[in-house]
Amino acid sequence: MIDIEVIDDPAIASIALDPVRCRLLSEMAEPASAATLAARVGLTRQKVNYHLRTLEAHGLVKVAEERQWGGLTERLMVATAASYVVSPDALGPVASDPGRIADHLSASYLIALAARLIREVSALLRRSKETDKRLPTLSVDTEIRFRSAADRAAFSHDLANAVTQLVARYHDESGPDGRWHRLVVVAHPLPHKPLSKEQA
Repeated sequence: MIDIEVIDDPAIASIALDPVRCRLLSEMAEPASAATLAARVGLTRQKVNYHLRTLEAHGLVKVAEERQWGGLTERLMVATAASYVVSPDALGPVASDPGRIADHLSASYLIALAARLIREVSALLRRSKETDKRLPTLSVDTEIRFRSAADRAAFSHDLANAVTQLVARYHDESGPDGRWHRLVVVAHPLPHKPLSKEQA
């Protein structure tokens, strides 16, 4: 099982987003039979088998093991990935595109950048698997709490200057073995955590 699968086919996306099938996928990190899944999700084994056949036909689950019980064969199925992401490519021409958003300081632009990131990196990852080569990436993820809006603005200014200086130092269009990379730096407020019963 791979860590994450990016779905870029609209038909497969619609299959995975179906509430029942999505629930079944969430229950299949470990191999399970239709009877076991039926008990977990509260459906008949026949209905679960129907959904499993659909998921299998679209490459979202696979056979992990087959067991013989008398004259019957029980199949244990497992999800093909620990988690799934739907690529903007699944939406075709209405997919988000940062080139169509003028306000580069807007939340819409940030979301469009994230969508492009999923689209580009998933395509690169697919190609790296086909060629059996590791895809070199860099991710930095941290949290920071600003004392004030003024500090946030000062940080943004300093960060932009630091990135500009690093790009100027390492950018080289003449290197014969060089390769273009995309660098995206984003920041957004953290979502509010729901209050616990004690805090409410």
